[in-house]
Amino acid sequence: MSTPHRDHTAHRHSHGPACGHDAVPHGDHVDYAHDGHLHREHQGHWDECEPSRHVSHQGHEHQHGEGCGHRPVQHGDHVDYLHDGHRHARHEGHWDDH
Repeated sequence: MSTPHRDHTAHRHSHGPACGHDAVPHGDHVDYAHDGHLHREHQGHWDECEPSRHVSHQGHEHQHGEGCGHRPVQHGDHVDYLHDGHRHARHEGHWDDH
């Protein structure tokens, strides 16, 4: 999935293992959940790390929620669940793959 390059210009905080924000593995990098956004380091600055299009996770029968065993991460106006290296978000009766 391609991720648009959206520079988070007002981001002065440096994320890392002890910064206090949830680290979210995402492909070949780590995103950090911060104030309802996901940030990733990119060439000396921080990007907003968001999918560029809607991607439905086909065949996902597991229902995420409290006690499901997957870590919840606040993401804007909803909660994503970390599952097998992906973020899943409930969307119109199915799960999206973020």
